[in-house]
Amino acid sequence: MASNQSHNSSSQHNPNPHFDESKWVIQIRQTLEEEIEDDTGVPVSVFNVPKPLQVMKPDAYMPQFIALGPYHHWRPELYEMERYKLASARRIQKNFHGSKLQNLVEQFIKLEHKIRAYYHRYLDFNGETLAWMMIVDASFLLEFLQIHSIDEEGKPLRRLTSRMSHLVDFAGRKSAHNMILRDSMMLENQIPLYLLKKILDPQCTSSEQSDSLLSNMLTGYMKELCPLKMMENFPTIDPSRHCHLIELLYVILVPKTEDLNDDQNDEIEQNDKEAATEQTHGNCDYVKQLFSTIGSSISHLNGAPIQYIKRVIISKPIRFLVKVPWKVLTSLPGFSVLKGPIENLLSSQMEESSKKEDGSTTNKPPLIEEIMIPSVEELVDVGVKFSATNGDLTTVGFDLKTATFYLPTISLDLNTEVILRNLVAYEASAASGPLVLTRYTELMNGIIDTEEDVMLLRQKGVVFNRLKSDREVANLWNSMSKSIRLTKVPFMDKAIEDVNKYYNSRFRVKTKKFMKKYVFGSWQFLTFLAAVLLLLLTTLQAFCSVYTCSRWFGVVSTVEKS
Repeated sequence: MASNQSHNSSSQHNPNPHFDESKWVIQIRQTLEEEIEDDTGVPVSVFNVPKPLQVMKPDAYMPQFIALGPYHHWRPELYEMERYKLASARRIQKNFHGSKLQNLVEQFIKLEHKIRAYYHRYLDFNGETLAWMMIVDASFLLEFLQIHSIDEEGKPLRRLTSRMSHLVDFAGRKSAHNMILRDSMMLENQIPLYLLKKILDPQCTSSEQSDSLLSNMLTGYMKELCPLKMMENFPTIDPSRHCHLIELLYVILVPKTEDLNDDQNDEIEQNDKEAATEQTHGNCDYVKQLFSTIGSSISHLNGAPIQYIKRVIISKPIRFLVKVPWKVLTSLPGFSVLKGPIENLLSSQMEESSKKEDGSTTNKPPLIEEIMIPSVEELVDVGVKFSATNGDLTTVGFDLKTATFYLPTISLDLNTEVILRNLVAYEASAASGPLVLTRYTELMNGIIDTEEDVMLLRQKGVVFNRLKSDREVANLWNSMSKSIRLTKVPFMDKAIEDVNKYYNSRFRVKTKKFMKKYVFGSWQFLTFLAAVLLLLLTTLQAFCSVYTCSRWFGVVSTVEKS
């Protein structure tokens, strides 16, 4: 009876009905009894996609055609490709010069703990299953990489087996080819590159030959998938220095530089700006102190008409007048009498409003930072020129002297969105410094709003559009606005700051902002003026109905003689 109750309680608490508790206990006991060091020297590099990114577009992170590695290997809808993976394993075994895959399986079993160290998720199967899984999946990936291999001169070899001919199409017309490309570049669908080297070694006469072959395969594959097609001096790839395909492409796009860690310089510049702001606004403090007594008596009046007048006084036009240099205002006739009470009322009311705003936003979480930058069309209207660069993301910059915005040339096709999203997910999970690629996607999202913006960038060579329309490109960038955490990238933030500085310094922009802020946006002030004008006209009409107004306005009435 007690055993049945315990069994029922355990089944109720276990969400997985196929979970074998006894097997789990045995596995845990064996793992703890094994005398193996936890520190294998291999950092985790295959992560789960962060939930905030995955919910935006799940299909961009879940393999749709083929599973590579342990995370999605058992999904039934992906098991159709198993026969093609087994066929690749057979062809590779023929090149082993009499050796069998079983010998390689034994080597992989010895490397079990190192293989597991690459993966963030716990792999719930034994070492032999993991070894066979890696060999079969890696065999297919290695054969697919070989199709994109290049020779010593950098020209593609285009090696294609008959078994892969109906899956692969270099012209990009077959959907299977693009689906394999996309699935192979998903963060949760990665295989360590050193396992490919282990499979390639028995097929070559020396380790140096296998290194060269794998490097040529990866170079051709990265050139095929890299969004920055016009990069000069494409880096030489050393497979031993990289974990997997996503990490390799990320290093190509965002090379490691010391300039990306200059956070202290940003803080110094920010402190200098705050000090300059305080010095600028400190000249009016003596006036507020001088008339504090007069203004305090007005600020304590809380009647409805007084409250309305207070709201009108602290509106944007009045605050703009207060910001005008004080010596100019004191020279205006009649203003010297009203300047004290008005400025004191302004200061007191603005303090009250700021306290209310602080109180209302204290418990709110910080919002995701959005790049405030004009669109391409708006920048072109004020004279900004766009120039394409043949480099990586570190070439983003803005020249204030020539008003030129430098952006790397990017090619957008059917696979680009999936690749960029998974690169951003990898960066959010692995990068300890600034999120450079994330900041770049936010920048492109900021300057691209409509298809007209894409057209202008396409005309300047910044964007190569291989999609159906410019509208699809705009939608691509506008949908990639979700960020994991706030980040600062010094060189990119400097470019954004310079662009905004140039844009805001244009006379047309200043006039537009002035009218929007102090005229069209001040409905309270305009309502007050309309009410005063209506009151004056009503008073004038009442006065003229009692007294003759013609002599006051110089109007001579003529009477028609009969």
